[in-house]
This record gives sequence, C-alpha cells and structure tokens, in this order.
Amino acid sequence: MKSIIAGVTFAAALLGSSVVGAQSVVPNLAKFDGGIGVIPTGSGNTAVRGVPAAGQIWVIDDLRATVKVDGRIRVNGRGLIFGAGNNVGRATGQNVIATLICETAAPFVRRNTGAVPLADNGDFRINDVLTPGLPAICDDPRLLIRNASGDEPDGAGGWFAAGITKFEAF
Repeated sequence: MKSIIAGVTFAAALLGSSVVGAQSVVPNLAKFDGGIGVIPTGSGNTAVRGVPAAGQIWVIDDLRATVKVDGRIRVNGRGLIFGAGNNVGRATGQNVIATLICETAAPFVRRNTGAVPLADNGDFRINDVLTPGLPAICDDPRLLIRNASGDEPDGAGGWFAAGITKFEAF
C-alpha cells in the first residue's frame, strides 16, 4: 500500500512540475523565415530604419530567427556571401550581429546581439540576448544582419541581410 501511495505521489509531482514548466514557456515576439540580401544603390533609399546598407551586394541562402518577449534571440543564417565584386561567392572573415528595430518612426532604437564570425561559406549562428531590452510593444519589427564593426553610432556597420517576417500565429 505504501508503494502505491508513493507511486501516486511521485506521478502527481511529475504532472505538477510539467504543468508548471509549460506555464513558464516564454512566448515569441517575432519570427523570421527567409532573408533578403542588400543591393546598395548609393542613395538613402536602401537604409532600413536609419541603418545604412553595406557598400557591396550581399546574398543569403536562408535565414531563420526567433525573438522571445524577454529579448532572447536565435538566428540561423546560411550562405551570407558577396553577390558581386572580386570576392563574389564567399565571405571574407566578417563578423556579424543581429539588430532588431521595433520603432516605425524615428528615433529608432537598435537592439543588438554580440558578434559572431561568418564561416567562409557565409553560415552563422547567433544565440544571444538583445540589448537594450525590448519595448512593451513591437508590432512591426525589422531584423537586420549587420557588419559587427563600422562607423554607426552603435559601433556597428551597414546591413548585409534583412529577415522576412513570418506573419502567422506563433
């Protein structure tokens, strides 16, 4: 009898912990499925929410990202490489960051990750927390993959690729 009571108590404890665990899942703020490489034109028209385009054409095979409401972000990028010039078809040792911008009008806040290196084939992974933190409302986010070093006010450079927002229920 004691073993039956112990078994029922153990099962109830497991069930209770899985219910608590399910309630503590952090919801998604945004998802991005696919990416668009930059084609700079030399005009301000290629800037995205105040972030200038990189100086050369870039292409990207695939980009997938998830941003949680607590600021955690995971990005998987494949094939972020030069699309023109003498280095066409490869990356050349760049480090990249992810930048999320929630504001639809200036002033724009650039929420950045730490830098990660691009592999020679342009693949990269980011698993980080955006800083500064996210606002209470971020209805129309833009995700940019940017040069980690540059002359912009946040110390980074222009954007190489942009995430395509996934507009279905997450």
